[in-house]
Amino acid sequence: MQMNYHAYELAHALISPMRLAAQGLKLQMQMPFNPLSMTPMGKSIAAAVDVFESITRRYGKPEWDIESTLIDGMSVPVRVDSAVHKPFCTLTHFSKDEWVANRFDDPKVLIVAPMSGHYATLLRGTVEAMLPEHDVYITDWIDSREIPVTEGRFDLDDYIDYVIDFIRYLGPRTHVIAVCQPAVPVLAAAAAMAGDEDEFQPMSMTLIGGPIDTRRNPTAVNKLAEQKSMDWFEQNVISLVPFPNPGFMRRVYPGFVQLTGFMTMNLERHTKAHLELFDNLVKGDCDSVTQHRTFYEEYLAVMDLTAEFYLQTVETVFQQHYLPNGTMVHRGKRIDCSKIHRTALLTVEGERDDISGRGQTEAAQDLCSGLHLDDKYHYVQPGVGHYGVFNGRRWRTEIQPRIRDFIRSTEFRRDRGLISRTNGATINGHAENPAYQSLQDDDHDIPEWDRADITAMKHH
Repeated sequence: MQMNYHAYELAHALISPMRLAAQGLKLQMQMPFNPLSMTPMGKSIAAAVDVFESITRRYGKPEWDIESTLIDGMSVPVRVDSAVHKPFCTLTHFSKDEWVANRFDDPKVLIVAPMSGHYATLLRGTVEAMLPEHDVYITDWIDSREIPVTEGRFDLDDYIDYVIDFIRYLGPRTHVIAVCQPAVPVLAAAAAMAGDEDEFQPMSMTLIGGPIDTRRNPTAVNKLAEQKSMDWFEQNVISLVPFPNPGFMRRVYPGFVQLTGFMTMNLERHTKAHLELFDNLVKGDCDSVTQHRTFYEEYLAVMDLTAEFYLQTVETVFQQHYLPNGTMVHRGKRIDCSKIHRTALLTVEGERDDISGRGQTEAAQDLCSGLHLDDKYHYVQPGVGHYGVFNGRRWRTEIQPRIRDFIRSTEFRRDRGLISRTNGATINGHAENPAYQSLQDDDHDIPEWDRADITAMKHH
């Protein structure tokens, strides 16, 4: 594996002169004074070298490119700030101009981005949809090849610690959204905080397409993780960061290995997409070309993960299933999800998800047995795969509005003490009202997304 990493670096170095020559040829073919520029042959040559340049480029971390958001038909400036900086992660805040927006009480949302090979900017669409009505923060993980070994290790326990620290930094009225991989550490963090009776427990938790229990409808990714031993992963996918990167000699799971796995899963689709790019370049279809580039500039930008985090995740989540089995431990304490009483839960899945199969995220509903049914919701989005549950049209028009209503409903109920518990506990000093339970029985025909608000209004 170490030789593969060096070969990867060497290949990029050797191909650089070819890429430079390709760029020069492209410019020549597109010059208006070149008689070949408007001929089919000239357009084909320019398109071919353009595709060659795009598939051989090393993509760095993309920019957020979020400068404004639209609120009530008015463009409001957005500033991207670093709220908290840690060695392996920066908590990024998307600050809106409240005086322009006239919104000072938007719910505070922490989006936990996946640490699975891609940068947090993969969730740009997620952030953009949440911005108009929420105060948005996101975990912006740092490429491990850029972190010196003097900064120490980073494993799954550290990941959970980071999530807890960020929640405490944002305060007790925080709503957490975990996309894909972080569903497990976020659920574990909420359970750990509940077990410690932490005053800063999040108000709600939304888990989107996460591998809570990969034994349910296992996908090709899940089956591969189960079929291979930990020794196989150690010997075949773990490498040392080569010189002269700042993380020289750090043990990592290289991002290009992760990307290779994703690409080979849908190789035919990616090949077809690049052939279509060639055709669209020849035809001059600028909209299709821009759409292709926007997606692949994000998809092909990858980062390395620390070896200890990757290996611990494989063992904990995909092989031993510690969390659904009730045997997961964090800092010497067992993670007990049944202790979660104050954090409402929403789980979201995609009907065609080929990364986290149907039912894997829903498993969190069973684990959080301490929550009343009125604090637990599950939604399956028809017609979308893994990427579609947090990006794209269906996300913007069907999934995000449900998350927005879930957050608003949770705040409404918590602020008025309307919380049902199987043990009759209290929150915010309000005891459970026996009449509230009878109202629930009367509302069994009301859709679950409306029931909380209607019940609350009837109670008042």
